[in-house]
Amino acid sequence: MAGRRVLELEASAVSRAAARLDDRFEAAIDRLNRATGRVIVSGVGKSGLVARKIAATLTSTGTAAAFLHPVDSLHGDLGIVGPGDLAILLSKSGETEELFGLIEMLRRKGVPIIAITGGAASTLARAAAVTLDAGVDEEACPHDLAPTTSTTVALALGDALAVALLERKGFSREAFANLHPGGRLGRKLLLRVRDVMLPAENTLAPTDRMRRAVDHLAHQRGVALVVENGVLAGVLTAGDLSRLAERELNYLEFEVARVMTREPKTIASDDLAATAVGLMERVGIMVLPVVDGSRRLAGVVHLHDLLRAGAA
Repeated sequence: MAGRRVLELEASAVSRAAARLDDRFEAAIDRLNRATGRVIVSGVGKSGLVARKIAATLTSTGTAAAFLHPVDSLHGDLGIVGPGDLAILLSKSGETEELFGLIEMLRRKGVPIIAITGGAASTLARAAAVTLDAGVDEEACPHDLAPTTSTTVALALGDALAVALLERKGFSREAFANLHPGGRLGRKLLLRVRDVMLPAENTLAPTDRMRRAVDHLAHQRGVALVVENGVLAGVLTAGDLSRLAERELNYLEFEVARVMTREPKTIASDDLAATAVGLMERVGIMVLPVVDGSRRLAGVVHLHDLLRAGAA
């Protein structure tokens, strides 16, 4: 099957590129991390499209970057290049003539270049401070012409740079969310338990009878919180009530303390809402009490409310 052959060729090429990574990759990360300006990314044709994606990935992960077309750069757009900038230039052969003018201008401005190219001895490689080997044995195109395998490897190297750089910078999930506030991912990463939780009202005491608990369970979505001296003592559920009623005729006279779950799973109000969802799914519960560091009850959060709020 042609599709399988293409995927296998490209997967193999990426794997070989990974095996070739050496100190030059670390040198590239060091330079990117030290850059005080923006990262200028450029290429021509399909390499240019890959360059645009690399610039976008860098920007979305905390590194200011911009795509610069090499031809337009010689007609006024070079003005975006400033002090402290660094350039990433892409070319399969390293001999793309449209890049030569930009290379010369970058060198005049003292802007270091990271090259992603398959031409280890090419003009681009010789001009670069660091060269990453993006060479491939063949394109996936049956005529070995259309850029396919080579652009996949170049894109993968760009992703590797972006991810390694964000790890070096300590770029957090919260920082990522702040750059993506409009999407579902941003909501998921920014949403906290306190944004979704309900106040803990009408709690029970451990000495209350199950007769009183029945009303609480009916009006509080099948869960009642048990509090003693302001501290969470346990959780009582409609399931607890049903199981007790099956065993005991006088179940309504039982003290809540005999039936409740002691030391239930809890969550803090500052925790991510997604963390609460993950905990509920792992232990198979629908509700979490929200407590502070002293286990004083602050509220309660329900799985359905978290899902409606986009926490998962």
